[in-house]
Formats: sequence, structure tokens, C-alpha cells
Amino acid sequence: MRKTAFKMQKIIRILSLFILTIGLSVHAQDSQKAKKMLDEVSVKIKSYNNVVIDFKYSMSNPKKNLNQESKGNVAQQGNKYVLNFMGVTRIFDGKKVYNIVPEDEEITISTYDDKKDDGLTPSKMFSFFNTGYKYAIDIVQNVKGRKIQYIKLTPIDVKDDVKDVLIGIDSQTKHIYTLIQTAKDGTKTTFTINSFKTNQPLSKNHFTFTESKYPNYYINKLD
Repeated sequence: MRKTAFKMQKIIRILSLFILTIGLSVHAQDSQKAKKMLDEVSVKIKSYNNVVIDFKYSMSNPKKNLNQESKGNVAQQGNKYVLNFMGVTRIFDGKKVYNIVPEDEEITISTYDDKKDDGLTPSKMFSFFNTGYKYAIDIVQNVKGRKIQYIKLTPIDVKDDVKDVLIGIDSQTKHIYTLIQTAKDGTKTTFTINSFKTNQPLSKNHFTFTESKYPNYYINKLD
């Protein structure tokens, strides 16, 4: 379970960067075009009651003979979310984080603490993102008739393992289309949105963990 949780924590951190970039603001020294685009994305996303996203994930590094692909989905409303990815479900109800691993029939429950590195919520990711990167306008690509404008992020800390991050924004819809993170060791992690739905009829208990649904699971309460 520890190995699975560690792997999920690392991937979810990247995924949160991908999905939760939508609320970030840009510092004064960044290009005005980058600021304008990110502000437009932020305003558009904040106008929705909720978002439901299906995405594709890939990680590759030819030198390490690494090539992984997977799909997942996430529903987000405010700072609450339900993430299904690589066989694991992660629920954050605003107070507690629930990691559900069917393969191990185990559930880990912990209270959210914004001072911990593994405390992943929109507010935490916005803070981390805003203070850790420099921004610049990058290339424009035509993807199936869609104009995708990329914004390049470079870590301020030279010791960071990340070389750079490219965020692709659909110029028409003002939605995040893709995120490409390149590590200094050459590992490239890509998240691409396949489906982006807004204001879905989610039940009032959608972001609530129900223990009775997992009668045979071992529940590990960390606090």
C-alpha cells in the first residue's frame, strides 16, 4: 500500500497542477499576454458550479525504457474533488482525504493539513504554483482545428527536478487542453483533456465517503 500511495501522491501532484492551474494568477514581471490568457481561463472556470474531466495520461523516457499510458477522470466542485486514476479513487470532501485501493482492499483516511506536502487541494496547489515558477508565452499549435496557445513555466529553484512545464490553452474556449511536464532526467509527463463537462447534475453526496460501500476493506485512519 505504501508504494501505491507514494506513486499516487507523486502523480496526483502533477495532475493537480494540470487541473488546478485554472485558478492561478500571474506575477507582474510575467508577459502581459500570458497574464491575460491565464486570467481569462481563471474567470471562465470559476463561473462554473462544477467541472467533470476525462483525461489521458502518459509518461515516457527513452533512456530509461519508460513508456506508460493510462486514462482517468476527475469531478471537482470548489475545493472538493473525486479522482479515479490508475485503479485508485481519491476523495477530498473539504476536510479529509480518502485513498481507496480496490486491489489491496484498503482505504487510507487522513485529515487535510495544508502544511503537509501531501495535502493536495486547489488552494495549496495555487500557492505552490504561484511562488515556484516564471511564466512566458510559447508556441501556438493547431490541433484538429483548435488553436492551442502554450505558456511555458520554468522553476525558479535551480535545484528543482523539473526542467519546465508547458500548459496548452484552447484560445476559443479558454479551457486547459494539455499539460506537458519535462524533468531534468528527460522524463516527460503529459496530461491531455479528452472531455470537459461543466455544471453537471452531481448528487449532494458525490464528494462524500460512504464507509458502508466497502464492507470488506481494511480502513487505515492515520489520525
